[in-house]
Amino acid sequence: MTDETPKPESEKVEQVDPAEKPIPTLWEQMGGMVGFISASIPVAVFVIVNWATSMGPAIWSAVGAAVLIAVIRIIRKEQLMPAISGIFGVAIAAFIAYRVGEAKGFFLYGIWVSGVLGGSFLISMFVRWPLVGVIWSTLNGHGLGWRKDPKSRRDYDIATAAWTLVFASRVVVQQWLYNADETTLLGIARIAMGYPLTAIALLVTVWAVRRVDKRDKAREEAEKAETETIERELRAKYDTPAQESP
Repeated sequence: MTDETPKPESEKVEQVDPAEKPIPTLWEQMGGMVGFISASIPVAVFVIVNWATSMGPAIWSAVGAAVLIAVIRIIRKEQLMPAISGIFGVAIAAFIAYRVGEAKGFFLYGIWVSGVLGGSFLISMFVRWPLVGVIWSTLNGHGLGWRKDPKSRRDYDIATAAWTLVFASRVVVQQWLYNADETTLLGIARIAMGYPLTAIALLVTVWAVRRVDKRDKAREEAEKAETETIERELRAKYDTPAQESP
């Protein structure tokens, strides 16, 4: 006869619903501290090998380092997006350096990308479509209702301006070092102005998003309360039995 005595609650295995898993933050999606270190290694390898030997070995070393990092992340079953984007970024930078014929060309791609992004973020503020708000609303499906609220648009303008300053500072400093043929300092600036400045812009973005979300929730609650009040008034008006005439 099978023993069907129920197990105590303490012995039951609690199953976790996959849908309840916490959504990774933007910092985690970018790879976190591991992602920052991984993105910095190919650049550091390029600078060191170029200083010790020449541009050719430096290019192959940087590409090899990016591929090795991607393989390690695959083996450890970590997020692949930072690794894949790292390989493509290093490969494009290496190709540009090869075509330019100078080691400093390795950093041109990053300068160009920062210039395009900085210009895009700046223009978005002038046309009253701050990209931080547009991107965040698109990713989370919150809609663009915040554009009707001047305070919310202002908050997203501030966050967009922070990103614009980050991209602009990268272009100004790194382009100056590029023109001065300071390849080693250019590599150091690339690392120093990477994730550290990105972290500052992210803090401003989180500040803006929280303020806008708080304002949106307050507006939704006010609209809900107003709707309930109207429903009660209509119910009281039409549900009351009509008085009979004498």
